[in-house]
Amino acid sequence: MQAHVDQNRPNRRNGKKEKTVKSSQGLLRIEMPRDREASFNSGLLPKRATTLGDGLDNKILALYGLGMSYSDIRTHLAEMYGVDVSEASLSAITDKVLGELAGWQSRELDPLYPFVWLDALHYKVRHDGRVITRAMYTVLALRLDGHKELLGLYISESEGARFWLGVLSDLQSRGVQDILVASVDGLKGFPEAIESIFPHTRVQLCLVHQMRNSLRFVPDRDRKTVARELKKVYKAPKRDDAKLAFEAFCNDWGQKYPMIVKSWTQHWDRLMEMFEYPPEIRRIMYTTNPVEGVHRQLRKVTKTKGAFVSDQALLKVLYLAYKNISKKWRITNQNWG
Repeated sequence: MQAHVDQNRPNRRNGKKEKTVKSSQGLLRIEMPRDREASFNSGLLPKRATTLGDGLDNKILALYGLGMSYSDIRTHLAEMYGVDVSEASLSAITDKVLGELAGWQSRELDPLYPFVWLDALHYKVRHDGRVITRAMYTVLALRLDGHKELLGLYISESEGARFWLGVLSDLQSRGVQDILVASVDGLKGFPEAIESIFPHTRVQLCLVHQMRNSLRFVPDRDRKTVARELKKVYKAPKRDDAKLAFEAFCNDWGQKYPMIVKSWTQHWDRLMEMFEYPPEIRRIMYTTNPVEGVHRQLRKVTKTKGAFVSDQALLKVLYLAYKNISKKWRITNQNWG
């Protein structure tokens, strides 16, 4: 509206007029801005129109999926299209996605996935008058055609192997028969939970997490050197070479940093799982970075949200954000297949 009157002086604003129109949510009361010359025409609702098409709904869902608050969406719609929609109406429109989300959460999955990355991130959610931390479990897969697919989003009070067991059981119930390689962090009991549902799956512990946890024991003066020597282990060309590199590390640093040696020794077989595969495959499986990359993109959308009003509100935002993010996904490896 402001741009319209600026371009058509001496025309100027002349208040607002309330209008009731039909929408996908039933009757919707909106306020339309007016100008003195009655020449302004909203891009979303032309003059004398009594029905809103899917255009408004789609725009609202797209903006909500980008992390905009209802207040920001109202301002944007008013400035761009001259439409004033209440927050209650915006909430009703975004609730449209809940049916689609339920279908997505229960959809049939492929019987086989070559690679799956599993990880969790945490959000603040209001519950019974207080703010609590919720764990959002994320399962990202690489399909046989080389495309990535998010298999599911799950909410729990905290991250633990027991809940992951339920997530894996859900994947199985939706048609997954086998996973070739699952890449996970070092959560206690996680590999065993995977193998209890998918006994033939090879589990790779994330080496980036392992390095990060190892360097927690190291002061700044030694950190660079220790990191370089540990990197020789997982960057080795073969498993035997990795073993030799680790033995050299133990000889040089084992007495000073026994906790590092203990951790690598305890998890050795699962850390070295990648050496059963060629270098091209190792690069895909040695870390959970693919799913953490999805988490970074989700956080960009949710970082200004504060505490969510409910688990359902959190799922709505994350699902719409995922839909936007996944539009840009391409085949992970151009030589795939």
